[in-house]
Amino acid sequence: QQLFCVPGESYLAVLEGLYHHRERIRFVTCRQEGGAAFMADAYGKLTGRPGVLMVTRGPGATNASIGIHTAHQDSTPMVVLIGQVGNDFTDREAFQEIDYRRMLGPLAKWVAQIDRADRIPEYLAHAFQTATSGRQGPVVLALPEDMLAAEAAVADTARHTPVQPAASAGQLERLRELLSAARRPLVLLGGSGWTPQACEDLRVFAEANALPVACAFRFQDLFDNAHPNYCGDVGIGINPKLAQRIREADLVLAIGPRLGEMTTSGYTLFEVPVPRQALVHVHPGAEELGRVYQATLMINAGPAGFAAALRDLRVDASAWAGSAASARADYEAWQQRPPAMQLIGPALDPWAVVQTLRERLPADAIVTNGAGNFATWAHRFWRYAPIAAHPGGQTRSQLAPTSGAMGMGLPAAVAAAIVQPDRTVVCFAGDGDFLMTSQELATAAQYDAGFVVLVFDNGMYGTIRMHQEREYPTHEIGNALVNPDFVRYCEAFGGFGIRVERNAE
Repeated sequence: QQLFCVPGESYLAVLEGLYHHRERIRFVTCRQEGGAAFMADAYGKLTGRPGVLMVTRGPGATNASIGIHTAHQDSTPMVVLIGQVGNDFTDREAFQEIDYRRMLGPLAKWVAQIDRADRIPEYLAHAFQTATSGRQGPVVLALPEDMLAAEAAVADTARHTPVQPAASAGQLERLRELLSAARRPLVLLGGSGWTPQACEDLRVFAEANALPVACAFRFQDLFDNAHPNYCGDVGIGINPKLAQRIREADLVLAIGPRLGEMTTSGYTLFEVPVPRQALVHVHPGAEELGRVYQATLMINAGPAGFAAALRDLRVDASAWAGSAASARADYEAWQQRPPAMQLIGPALDPWAVVQTLRERLPADAIVTNGAGNFATWAHRFWRYAPIAAHPGGQTRSQLAPTSGAMGMGLPAAVAAAIVQPDRTVVCFAGDGDFLMTSQELATAAQYDAGFVVLVFDNGMYGTIRMHQEREYPTHEIGNALVNPDFVRYCEAFGGFGIRVERNAE
């Protein structure tokens, strides 16, 4: 087990306990709680097991909230332990005191405080069970100092056992009927809780029924992007032909995604509240079903169990013969060099950068990113491998925030390189995005975590500049950045830096 943290005086007793278990629990010391939280989130995404984060009270917790929010919107399993003032100081606004139930309640599945030492096993068991069951997500436990210093004799708990809902036989039969009646079906994948076997089961189902498959925003690694049935990602900068294909579909089988703003192009791919298409929405969180869209068929099920149930489902696919090939052709055309790039000439072409990566990197390389226009190059042109088995449990090839949090890419790369050092890891980062968490290069150096960071250095917050130019032409303000020499900056941490300015380089 890995534990990501910035140590604090509010939980010295926990640090003492970890000292005695240092051979069994790897303690990764980070440089800022936001970076540590992103690493815990990346661990959860990468391995499918809960990322564990430990931070101190007050400023530590507020810094960490960005990663907790990311885990919430991405449905990533995470357990957060936060130091807290002693119960004898509660409600006095003591040093760094915060009510975490009120602060983090909207960002977590459950927030609690352990006030009695004899209930520690109970609370921790509940925390891990909650984080990994149903719609996965972060759980927060506050640890008062006086409780941590107390002693109690109490039995250990068993290991947590994640629980997922499953589709009924009647729902699967109704799905068969809807699919048999369709003429323009499409499968849309997303969300957490996927396993290597689930990805394989879904592939078998899609191939057998000749179905085009798309992946939701920043969940592109749920289906092999090199597979002939894969037709692209449904998120920011969606292929207009894919967007039109979804709008014109008569059946969309959405397995796992929340169908939020980014995946639905601002809730325009499907009409609200009743979509024009027949929509089968499969999601592990019952509260998510019907939240925005009143689907034709709503199934409360985890993706792994549902994919297993689909594996042997067969219908007559002759009505949409050629649909997957047509969708794939649109995807391949969308992968070509954009016409606007023809104007660049010998100067650096980001499309060429990704093509070089595709030539040089192993197909299962892990690609991370934070938020910004630069990420479009990785989303549109890199081809992600599906979730696969790994000695550490499993591994993903895309680590990125659906919450749109800047600064995640670098800490995610650090975590991936620490947890799975046999993998090749590449981080896409903008200059503003990179400097949000670049201090975690020190963590990388401390733990011998090797990876490559591509910093798109355009001297601005490019996404905001783009929006300003569109909404308020010629009135750009607040976007210009004065950056350090990134080559020397990397070298200061013991790394290798180089500046690339032309295609030939």
